[in-house]
Amino acid sequence: MNFFSLCRLLTVTFLLTGPSVASAEQSLRIAAASDLRFALDDIVQAYREANPEASVDVIYGSSGKMTTQIANGASYDVFFSADIRYPQKLAREGLTATEPTVYAIGRIVLWSDTLDAGSLTLADLASEQVSRIAIAQPAHAPYGMRAREALKSAGVWEAIQHKLVFGENIAHAAQMTRSGAADAGIIALSLARFPELAEHNHHLIDHRLHQPLTQGFVVTKRARDKASAQAFVSFMATTQALNIMTRYGFVLPNETRSEGKEASWAHLDPKNGKPST
Repeated sequence: MNFFSLCRLLTVTFLLTGPSVASAEQSLRIAAASDLRFALDDIVQAYREANPEASVDVIYGSSGKMTTQIANGASYDVFFSADIRYPQKLAREGLTATEPTVYAIGRIVLWSDTLDAGSLTLADLASEQVSRIAIAQPAHAPYGMRAREALKSAGVWEAIQHKLVFGENIAHAAQMTRSGAADAGIIALSLARFPELAEHNHHLIDHRLHQPLTQGFVVTKRARDKASAQAFVSFMATTQALNIMTRYGFVLPNETRSEGKEASWAHLDPKNGKPST
């Protein structure tokens, strides 16, 4: 079952629960990867406008740490991860009400508040003009994992390791770069698209240098019968929400993106994010 089919199913389930259940279960707690900070904020705002009675609380952080929190009983109803492997882990442990489903593919970029990042390459990070480089912590942040993979593929990992400073998550890495704690950072395209950061150029890192940032969501076991969780996941499949995701640079499942040629993830298996055959 793909993202859109699941959302349609949840919509029907939500409608069948009736308004009394919906009004009684409006409060919703969402755990979300930090690359979604601006995109999901806009989506939540649109959701609230369409559902004025809804109460939505979003907590952002690294996908790995949030997975641990959910496994330890944290009261999240929906989990949007930057790496589908984390929701898959929760599903294997019997902690989800829905199967892990791909909702987007992320991208990483070089960004700087002081340098012309648009003209930088990964190889330039080894130069003397760059003394500190911010990335998310690879141990638990998917965007940090992909940054490390790209740096290794570009052949500069060994040369720049002493320059690295690590953010707890990708939003923290972006904050470090913006504040001057780092001269340049490898951050999420979705963050670089935020108006205040978009004032500066960025360099889109070749997706062939790293594994895809296949992002997935689940409704948690504790929210199995929670109408507000079903309603919000359904809203994520609306044209309004999908347009917001696209505006922030996310590639949607089975969507074609052109960069001189069709992107390699243009036709994805919705369960694992791998190109379908």
